[in-house]
Amino acid sequence: MSIIPLVFTSGWASGINAYAVVLLLGLFGRFGGADSVPPVLERTDVLVAACLLFLCEAVADKIPYVDTVWDGIHTVIRPAAGATVAALMASHDPGSLGEVAAGAVGGTTALVSHLVKASLRMAVNTSPEPASNIIVSLLEDLSVAGVVTLAIFHPWVAASVAAVLLALGVLLVLFAVSRIRRFLQRRKERRAARTATAPAY
Repeated sequence: MSIIPLVFTSGWASGINAYAVVLLLGLFGRFGGADSVPPVLERTDVLVAACLLFLCEAVADKIPYVDTVWDGIHTVIRPAAGATVAALMASHDPGSLGEVAAGAVGGTTALVSHLVKASLRMAVNTSPEPASNIIVSLLEDLSVAGVVTLAIFHPWVAASVAAVLLALGVLLVLFAVSRIRRFLQRRKERRAARTATAPAY
């Protein structure tokens, strides 16, 4: 079976929540008998680390402005995770796709997905109430869990769903650009105001 759809899907999901992807794939490989999952993801230390980091993300991702800082930190981590998971899958199934090619597909997809997520969350942060952050974060977690689970059993269907969600996300970002610009302008003004009122030593 070709791993291309699983590489693409895991890349898309890694751009949203890389720790959930590693945790879910590892659990499916270890307890669900998923042959497409590399054994390294099934290791106990990997699962424990992924679980702890997922819990940290589950909290940070639901707090306004903290989620934006978290996304900024993960601009490198999520694409790297997407590329690594994809390369591991290719090494586990060497006949279907080269490790470098798989890493490029997974990393690039994760980067685009991450940029879409981060941009949309900046737009959500322009809302004065925190409930929207919690709702959007829960929807992201559920979509990652659902699509990764689907990818284990029906990889091409999952890849199609991930492609549609990625395209919709890009369109939403285009519509949200003006809100994001206003958000960034307000942050710049607040930073300038804090600098102006800071006592001189």
